[in-house]
Amino acid sequence: MLLTVIAVLMLLSCTCGENPAIQVTLTNKGLQYGKHEATDWVQKNLEDVTLPDITGEIDISVLGSIDYTLTSIRIIKCDLPEPSVEFYPDDTGFKTSVLGLSVALSGEWMTHYGIIHDRGSFDMAVFSVSVTSVVELGKNADGHLSVNSDSCDAQVGDVDMEFHGGASWIVQQFVNHFKDRIRGEIESRICPFVKEMIVNLDYHLQAMNVSFDVDQALTLDLSLTDFPFIDVSRLNLGFKGEFYNIKTHADPPFEAQPFTMPEQQGYMLSMGLSEFTLNSASYGFYSAGGFQVLINNSMIPPGSPVHLNTSLMGPFIPQLPKMFPGLLMDLQVYATEVPMFSFQPDAVKVHFQVAVKAFAIQPNGTQTPLFKLNVDSKFVSKVWISGGRAKGSVSMDNFTLMLAGSEVGPFQTDALEITTKMGINFALAKVNQKLGKGFDLPRMKHAQLVNSVLKMQEGFIALFSDAEVLLTERRFNRQRDGLV
Repeated sequence: MLLTVIAVLMLLSCTCGENPAIQVTLTNKGLQYGKHEATDWVQKNLEDVTLPDITGEIDISVLGSIDYTLTSIRIIKCDLPEPSVEFYPDDTGFKTSVLGLSVALSGEWMTHYGIIHDRGSFDMAVFSVSVTSVVELGKNADGHLSVNSDSCDAQVGDVDMEFHGGASWIVQQFVNHFKDRIRGEIESRICPFVKEMIVNLDYHLQAMNVSFDVDQALTLDLSLTDFPFIDVSRLNLGFKGEFYNIKTHADPPFEAQPFTMPEQQGYMLSMGLSEFTLNSASYGFYSAGGFQVLINNSMIPPGSPVHLNTSLMGPFIPQLPKMFPGLLMDLQVYATEVPMFSFQPDAVKVHFQVAVKAFAIQPNGTQTPLFKLNVDSKFVSKVWISGGRAKGSVSMDNFTLMLAGSEVGPFQTDALEITTKMGINFALAKVNQKLGKGFDLPRMKHAQLVNSVLKMQEGFIALFSDAEVLLTERRFNRQRDGLV
């Protein structure tokens, strides 16, 4: 039960003292939802659980010692009461309690008494099982989330057994002699089983990647920046959320700023994304030689009022058709500064500063430099969630075009600036058509977000959401999963 609750964190989910650029919070509502989903899953899959053999020796005064083995033990039915799961600030983890659990089991028995061997089947009922476990969350040196069994207590109220086959009528007479031993064996194995499960979960957590190559230029670091924070109502995890240039792995010349997630009642989880994450991606891409593009005439839409041909540039640069008539042109466009994003309470703003170098393509394929333009542009984007889809819009806030140098002599840039603005606005209109239709929210492997709300804040964007866990019919076997 507790393990599935922790698995919910893994779905969301992996060095010290840094400001996190990404924060994920699990609320008590989300914790309790995970508990209910886990209870349903356990109830459905208990019939597939195969328990380890129980072996021992019973000393009966009349007969002496009888060796026994209970094997092929399967759960037939389980009366699983509503468990209790809560955040446990004392140990920065979770406390789970199951009280009054009763289980019906079946299996095979074997006895060895001297040279006499016998076997048959049995039915067993285990009553009033109580288990309380505390799991501590932490962070290792690599920024992985870690889990550790802090404490466990298990008690079994009573055991009743009925033997079938073989000389079961003889064995049945001595049930009272060894059922306490069986009860003790079961009781002693519960907490080691729980601890093995937690060790196995921690092994998988440590094996998970905390950095991911996004493409050939960028990698994303999602290591924890500090130990998990837990109070009575929530768990908060802070992730680095920084993009790097794969080749240099250099930090940007700016740092993630601290931010505090606003309170928003009634949701299972929340996530905060700092503008630092986007800006680190921008810096990494820029330092890797990104934000460069070569534009030629074949890339210009046929209906565009401007084409990259020197003879058609006369309205903007009168001397160009005279100096280089009838030549195709290339435009080398590149960012001169790192494009920077700014999260505001009402919008996302981005500032681009680029240079445009124009070349005429001579008949022999060589390029003749013509002029260089500096462009300063700002765009504003609004994002929201509607109908379970992420939607948005983009508009141009500023566009200034200036002549930085010219091999063809000076010329005015006003007409070229106006025409370029028209082209950009035409392109943005098409982009906004797609953004208005929206995109499905990101879906994790075993969960999807529902009832989601986006809120823009100064320096970060906050997502509040409920979730639906998509638990698969996964066959569970302790031995197959490497737990014994």
